[in-house]
Amino acid sequence: MQRSGIDRRSTVGVWVGNLPGPLAILGRFSITRYLIASIVSLAFDVALFMVLVALAMAPAWASAAGYSAGIIVHWLISSSFVFPGKAREGAALQMQRLGFVGTALLGLGITVGMVGWLTGMGVIPVVAKGAAVFVSFFAVYAARKYGVFR
Repeated sequence: MQRSGIDRRSTVGVWVGNLPGPLAILGRFSITRYLIASIVSLAFDVALFMVLVALAMAPAWASAAGYSAGIIVHWLISSSFVFPGKAREGAALQMQRLGFVGTALLGLGITVGMVGWLTGMGVIPVVAKGAAVFVSFFAVYAARKYGVFR
């Protein structure tokens, strides 16, 4: 995708855009790029979550730690691959980062609240985490697409 003759995609974005046939759709829509970023971030999140639960940390606290690690990974991917050319500079970049952190806190609140609530009702932690991931994914995507990276 070119704007004003300048290709604003990251190296990963160019690579995904050059995939053959049906695989190229992965880079065409921001929701699919966001899904890729979320899967990678979720891998970091869940891995840390499972390690901490195995070390006997309370599931709600483990979900907070895992989600926080995922936030950092997601910023790196979102700012260069999901919303290419939308990153700001100077003071506007700082405001964008604050907006990203704000949406991350929204997702964190959804995740911790749902995991705590569902495990308190007897749902196993990994199922509770899965439900929270589903709900927070769509809430945070909408906030980032229409707010942070508009």
